[in-house]
Order: sequence, then structure tokens, then C-alpha cells
Amino acid sequence: MSQSFYTIRNYQPDDFNNFFQLQVETEQIDQSGWHLTPRALKESLGRPHFTPEKDLFLAEVEEKIVGFCNITSELRIGRVLFYFLVHPKYRKKGIATELIQKAFRRAGECGAQVVQAEVLDANLAAKDLLSGLGFRPVRSFFEMSLILNEVPKDDVDNSLANRVLKKGEEHQLTHIQNRLFAGTWGFNPNTTEEIAYRLNLFGCSPGDVIMIYNGDKPIGYCWTIINSEENLALKLKKGRIHMMGVDPDYRGKGMGKAVLSAGLTHLMNRGIELAQLTVDSANTVACTLYKSAGFEVQATTLWYEKDMTQDF
Repeated sequence: MSQSFYTIRNYQPDDFNNFFQLQVETEQIDQSGWHLTPRALKESLGRPHFTPEKDLFLAEVEEKIVGFCNITSELRIGRVLFYFLVHPKYRKKGIATELIQKAFRRAGECGAQVVQAEVLDANLAAKDLLSGLGFRPVRSFFEMSLILNEVPKDDVDNSLANRVLKKGEEHQLTHIQNRLFAGTWGFNPNTTEEIAYRLNLFGCSPGDVIMIYNGDKPIGYCWTIINSEENLALKLKKGRIHMMGVDPDYRGKGMGKAVLSAGLTHLMNRGIELAQLTVDSANTVACTLYKSAGFEVQATTLWYEKDMTQDF
């Protein structure tokens, strides 16, 4: 089949419904367990440093959107992230390759040094595609989960003073998060405005961020997320530990377990039955902590990278 049967173009605001439908149809076929709502898609398109009309490329066949690739710029660490998807009925026809090529050129315009894309380790087709385009695997992450009603009460440590983040304290979370994760692979330092934006997304709230204190000083936090719309659709009460950590000055004292316990206790108090998180497989300290708490690896994702000095 020749390339002329599809068109690659930039996203336009009136594409929203068709763009949403592509992802709904794809999930119905792939059955990955991922759930998207119109609200979540609108929030994604409105995220900081993202202009859909420039950063989102669509593949179209006879006015039907059959694929896309978008970019997320994280230029403070010199990278641009790719996320791409093609409708199952239109795969292996060269569409994903051309979408990624368009996104690669856009990343160059943005001044990126490298581009990266994350795919499931089990997705052999996506891995082969990226490898064929000159991407190489550079990191792996574990997707882990824990059934909360199986956590023994004696294993929950609530010894540290903690309280939820209050509205107007976004600067505290920004400061401690940037301090905790400075230099960590893939971490793009945040601004207070960006943190405030994320806390106002559906399923996010300052009240779901547990701050740990030593006196008046924040020394750790556990940021949890609960998407009630997704839970209702999937008929599953699950929550996610988005990010957590302990101040470098307080590490090595067993506080990681207490911070994790504070987050899990919060999720249990919210009626959550299943806790999920993502962790860098190279972070042996964090992996050991989560496994000791009962978390089990459910899947592995791979990060692929391509240097902007390379050509397709």
C-alpha cells in the first residue's frame, strides 16, 4: 500500500472529538486497561509548555484520525519526550515512522539534545520500530502494585509528624521535590506554577500530598493521586503514589518506610484497595523499600533514546 493513502498534519482544535475517538477505539481493541476521559484529554492538551497545533502530529485517512505522535519538552534537562499511538487496523504501514520523523524535526526546532520514548517491554513491535529508527534503550522502570487490604496493620508506621499540603503551599512541594530529585535520571526541575497546575488536575489535590516534618521543616513527602472517574469506569478502587522521597540530610535512617506508610495510610483512609507506582529499576534502594512493603512488579517499561545529531 502506498504512502499516499494517509496524510500527516498538525492538530487543530476541531480535531478533538476524532482524536479522542481514536484512543477509545484503540483501547477497546488493545485492552491494555488504560482509561481516558474527555476531561483528562483536555487537561493533557492544555499542559504547560505544550502547543497542540505545533507539538501534536496526526495521521489521517479519509477524515479519520488513525494515529498521532506528540512531544513534551523538558528542555531544562535537554530532552523532548515522544508519545505515539497508531490504531491497530493501521499498524505496520509506515504511519508511526513518519509521525516520529515529524516529531523529531519539531524536537530539533525546540532545541532538544536528545529525544526519548517509553514503551512496554512486552511491546515487541514498538521496540523494533524504535530500534529500526536509531533509538537505543537507556533505562528500564518497574510498574508495581500492592493490594492494600493485605498489608498487616503492624507494618504501617505512622511515627512521623505529617499533614496534607495546604492550598498556597505549592512552593514548599516544589522546593523539596527539586531538592530530593536533583540529578536523578529523567527528572526535569519544576517551577511552582507547574506544580500548581498539576495539583489542580482532575484526580489531584493538595489534600492528597502528605508532607513529613521535623519541627517546621519539611523533610519528606508522598504525593498520591486518585482518579475517581477511572475507578468508576474500571470498577476498581485504585490509587497511585506519584512521587515520594526523603530529604538527603535525613536518608539512611529508615525514614523512607515511614514516608511510604504515611502515603499508604492516606490511600487506605480514602477507601483505596490497590496502590500502584512506577520506579526506576536502577534505584535499588527504592525498589528494595517497595518490595519489602509488599509491592510486586506487574510490568516493565523501557526508555529509548536518540541523539539529535543523528539522522533517520
